[in-house]
Amino acid sequence: MQETNIILGIDPGTQLMGYALLKTDGKQPQVLLMDTLKLTSYKDIYERLEKIHTKVVELVKLYKPSSFAIEAPFFGKNVQSMLKLGRAQGVAIAAAMQAGLPITEYSPKKVKQSITGNGNADKEQVWMMLKQVLHIEEKPQYFDATDALAVALCHHYQSSSVLGKVASKGLKGWDEFIAKNADRVKMQ
Repeated sequence: MQETNIILGIDPGTQLMGYALLKTDGKQPQVLLMDTLKLTSYKDIYERLEKIHTKVVELVKLYKPSSFAIEAPFFGKNVQSMLKLGRAQGVAIAAAMQAGLPITEYSPKKVKQSITGNGNADKEQVWMMLKQVLHIEEKPQYFDATDALAVALCHHYQSSSVLGKVASKGLKGWDEFIAKNADRVKMQ
């Protein structure tokens, strides 16, 4: 029997931060929580960052996740937006690091590819696939929550696949794995 893991997935943002907790134990992954932290009522950016940190710390204490997965900022044209998003992501990562969680970052394209098979899928397509795979009935109010769940599920897929395990060990592919593990290779 495989051990139970809980993945905390985050879709960072300074107005809305999506978060989700996914329980995995070798069977069907189970959604423990999927929601959005609404930050628009706080006008001060530093107060928003504090709320993000507090929420991640709270989720870690309540659910005791074994890993933390976060979506990497999308590189758009607006530099100010990128800076704000980077701060939000950094605060969430710092809170997870403070708790000793391993951190994994995924590009939006990687998450979409992992969930739908199409790296250019839209948010509705991602939601429909999550709904089907995880047997979710109710659509959340904001796609930020489903994006966070998609990040968590992407992490589950990546860490439970053989190639994902190779990549998580800092190896760049089979050639490097074989070079570092020559004693495990059997020639036929």
